[in-house]
Amino acid sequence: MLSRWRADLAAWAIPDRILSSVPDSPWVLPGQVFARRADKLTAEPSGLSFDRAWAALDPQGSVLDVGSGPGAACLPLLARTTELTAVDVEDQMLALLAERAKARGVTARCVTGRWPDVASAVPAADVVTCHHVLFNVPDLEPFLIALTNHARRLVVVETATLHPLTSLNDMWLRFHNLRRPGRPTAEDLLAILRAMGMQAGHQRWRRPGGPDYASFAELTDVTRRRLCLPQQRADEVSQALIEAGVDPQHPQDLGSSGRDVMTMWWAGNAQN
Repeated sequence: MLSRWRADLAAWAIPDRILSSVPDSPWVLPGQVFARRADKLTAEPSGLSFDRAWAALDPQGSVLDVGSGPGAACLPLLARTTELTAVDVEDQMLALLAERAKARGVTARCVTGRWPDVASAVPAADVVTCHHVLFNVPDLEPFLIALTNHARRLVVVETATLHPLTSLNDMWLRFHNLRRPGRPTAEDLLAILRAMGMQAGHQRWRRPGGPDYASFAELTDVTRRRLCLPQQRADEVSQALIEAGVDPQHPQDLGSSGRDVMTMWWAGNAQN
């Protein structure tokens, strides 16, 4: 199962002939998009993942957020958080999180690096959160083990039910005549957890929609870069987005974490 997971993720690699044809990286997304989501969820905490982590923080306890971004998973938990540690590969994301935590009277410990490479430098916590990260993890087993070993009470994972870029598959076919994969899925994650002997609860649910971008132009630019298209084809991308059902007045993301999500949770085994 683990080798299949690794192979399925590898199949999402963009061919060099396409990747080298444009100067913009398709993997770099604007921090303000993620910050906007974090602010929305902090102002109005909701969703099954929040509910599970919130319940596990009674009594109050420490939180470790792995792949934190600007804090969409952990900042809504601050009212019950005694100590916050965040891990992310991008300093920019951690800076956005630290700024938001400080505004709420909390000093976050921020660790830049890739999990589980930096796990030995990170303290255990009562609750470990990890939202919309696992589809970026080819070597899944040590990643999951390190999450479990750092949680005293509970690990709470949220992920899209399908690979987060699946919704762009039709556009890849349209612009590049390239068929993209359909796997892996959240069901594959569950199968791996079971094979590892983890007794994980899980539930599918749908996160409410809402505008993710400040403007339709911003969404168009991000989608264009994701599709490895030059700036001069931005109008074509705009038209494709409209045909895909995106409302220019309320530009929800196409090809990100998705609205159909799954929350998975299991007991941690950290002792300290």
